[in-house]
Amino acid sequence: MKLKSIYAVVSLLLIGTIQQGAAQTASKYDHHAAFSPLFYPAAGNEYRSAGGAPGPKYWQNTADYKLAVTLDTAKQRISGSVTITYRNNSPDQLPFLWLQLDQQLFRKDARGTAATTAVGDRFASAQYTNGFELQTVNVSANGKSSTADYLVDDTRMQIRLKEALKTGGSLQITIHYAYTVPEFGVDRTGLQRKRDGRIYQIAQWYPRMAVYDDVLGWNTLPYLGAGEFYLEYGNYDYTITAPANMLVVGSGELVNETQVLSATEAALLAKARNSDKTVMIRDSSALTKLPTKGDRTWHFTCKNARDVAWAASAAFLWDAARIDLPGGKKALAQSVYPVEAGGNDAWGRSTEYVKGCIEQYSKDWYVYTYPVATNVAGIAHGMEYPGIVFCSSYSSKGGLWGVTNHEFGHNWFPMIVGSNERKYAWMDEGFNTFINRLATKAFNKGEYHGEEKIQQNAPGMFSAYEEAIMNTPDVIDLNYNGVAAYYKPAMGLSLLRHQILGPQRFDYAFREYIKRWAFKHPTPWDFFRTMENASGEDLSWFWRGWFFNNWKLDQAIKGVKYVQENPALGALITIQNLEQLPMPVVIAIQDEKGKTDTVRLPVEIWQRGCTWTFRYPSAAPLTKVEIDPAGHFPDIHPENNTWKAAAGKPVPAGVTATTVLNGHVNAIGGADKLRKIKDYGIEATGNARGTQVDVKIKWKQPDKFSQEVFVPVIGQIVKKTVINGEEVAVTLGGRKLPLSAAEKAAEKEREILFPELYFTSEADKVKIELAPLTAEIEGIQTYVLTIATTNGVIFRNYYDCKTGLKVRTTFPATQESNAKEVMTDYADYREVNEGIKIPFSLRTTTDGFDTQLKVTKVSVNSGWGDEFFK
Repeated sequence: MKLKSIYAVVSLLLIGTIQQGAAQTASKYDHHAAFSPLFYPAAGNEYRSAGGAPGPKYWQNTADYKLAVTLDTAKQRISGSVTITYRNNSPDQLPFLWLQLDQQLFRKDARGTAATTAVGDRFASAQYTNGFELQTVNVSANGKSSTADYLVDDTRMQIRLKEALKTGGSLQITIHYAYTVPEFGVDRTGLQRKRDGRIYQIAQWYPRMAVYDDVLGWNTLPYLGAGEFYLEYGNYDYTITAPANMLVVGSGELVNETQVLSATEAALLAKARNSDKTVMIRDSSALTKLPTKGDRTWHFTCKNARDVAWAASAAFLWDAARIDLPGGKKALAQSVYPVEAGGNDAWGRSTEYVKGCIEQYSKDWYVYTYPVATNVAGIAHGMEYPGIVFCSSYSSKGGLWGVTNHEFGHNWFPMIVGSNERKYAWMDEGFNTFINRLATKAFNKGEYHGEEKIQQNAPGMFSAYEEAIMNTPDVIDLNYNGVAAYYKPAMGLSLLRHQILGPQRFDYAFREYIKRWAFKHPTPWDFFRTMENASGEDLSWFWRGWFFNNWKLDQAIKGVKYVQENPALGALITIQNLEQLPMPVVIAIQDEKGKTDTVRLPVEIWQRGCTWTFRYPSAAPLTKVEIDPAGHFPDIHPENNTWKAAAGKPVPAGVTATTVLNGHVNAIGGADKLRKIKDYGIEATGNARGTQVDVKIKWKQPDKFSQEVFVPVIGQIVKKTVINGEEVAVTLGGRKLPLSAAEKAAEKEREILFPELYFTSEADKVKIELAPLTAEIEGIQTYVLTIATTNGVIFRNYYDCKTGLKVRTTFPATQESNAKEVMTDYADYREVNEGIKIPFSLRTTTDGFDTQLKVTKVSVNSGWGDEFFK
């Protein structure tokens, strides 16, 4: 499910208050704890082997479903029946059975309702229903049928059997039921009103068997919202009766095409099955020709699945294309969406995205197992089911690719590899987020790919909200759930693949894990054991630190000496591990003759303690030694990663703070031209961890400013800042933030238009110091100005020594906190108005969280009124 990650992105992007103290000088590292020989709590057994594979007596129960329901669009209700054929393959006799009743979450008396905070959260019900209204519950066993003895407790139902279900035995449960469809079913099911009719995204729509396994027996954790699902596999046969004007799509395969599709639609569908390009099956013109009376019954089957879901609407446009799978296999990619969501910048490319990601996952990991893959636009921002996913109808461009790619990645985790989402969200969300990045890099020559910046993103993994990954999702703070379930486990797999094992060993082991546990129920220990056995590496130190604890990484250069004080005899380089997490070390070395080299040290160097000295065969004095120069490791204090023999170059004579400021002003057009600008605005778009972000900024001289940050995938302005003279207002997530006078003053000074003009004209209000040495920023030598205002704002600007253009600005997120710096890099300066130049590329790092924006529109002297600044 994508939305949890989106909220994590937004909170990290906009709040910027993750606390990190000063760099450690005394080490917290304990090599005995890191490399303790005791890790696995139990030995392997005949059900789950010590090597991580299913044992010779592994078993799991099965549940087949036959469903027939009707959608009443007048009352927004679903009614019908389900017959479950349940087979006991366990060695135990079962005197009772447990089922999941997820619709009970929407009752006012639900545990999930009681467990919602007073201010609400994203899993709070927007409306209440009666949940599942059970009419009859019958059990058929040994040729006899009887009324079931059952008890409903919150989101669970227990059926107490007259005779225990024996090993190898089966029975049938038949339930007649109805329920009212919640309009917003905590972002997993619901309905959305569109111009041509409502869109129904229907899930958790029938009573489902709970899992009985060899680990816990019955898995009966209640459904509270954050924790997702743990389900048995089986075959599905289901029918949906709906108004005749509605198009219905569902998990699996439609088996009565001739009864529900027109001849034209059937012919176009056949064409799509053989087309590499998207074929439009139902366009907007067809919506005016739909039947106005009667019903149609749509019949679907889905084999070896753990669930099914469906969607229906009279507003759906429909297109499709062929999916090419390994071994010559074929499947169908299709998308349904309203007219409002069409176009090549939005859902008009959805089927291309579906096809692209599924073909990549099938090539890389395991062949897609369902005949159809359907993407449905509607109210759910992102939710996955076997062969069908629900995404926001407002998603577009890279945001639509990101959510489509993510939700279909779930067809591997947990649809194929059936882990327990209710307990271990990281085993589906984290694994999926990891493979998403690889698929994004491969899709359309990297159209939406951005390089992973592990070092920059490390502080977000270890924020003020940090909790261990190995926690039940309902227990983890919602401010950190996106990190714990998605980003941190995905980062962990990336570290394993690229830095610890290497792609060849990692990919083999990861494929082996998927193959072993396809359509089965692995535990975290099965994953750990498989990765270690298939890669040939003891990784207990990594599992212990990254998954079970919040151990951080802080590698540092302690010092550089020379053998007998002679560089020609070799250098002695001492490094330290200052935090609790050990990692391999990559060190870049430069000498004064321009020679560069890279040294790679294995994690085993830290088995002896927190300090390690190695001899480097230098022939000349070293000028720079740097740990992890590419930023591939999650080091929380990279400032201690570098040793330099000399820092920067002396500033030439005659260069002053004033000449640097004037140099920048002249480089972007000159003071006279800049002063003629009365109002100015930019629009920019970009992404933050795969989530599209649109930003609009306006300035009006002398003292007006507005900024809006819009996230298309959730259709919301998540942050708005307005400055109008002395009035300063910041709204975050719909709530106006309380700001002190000092914070308001600081906000105003951060948002000055052409600040270099202000610095020179208001010299009595700022203190500016020019550093005596230059600084290198990504290969560019820069002059460094430290600027302090009378309101307590302190920041640092870096200006290209050659061009005068501003390269970087850094300043604290808040003056009162001990927060990390906020860093903005500027590049791609272009002329926009009579010689005035602005940067069209902006990259902001807030506490390690990287956001890249590209300017798409610039407005100069548009004559804006004051209404834009209210």
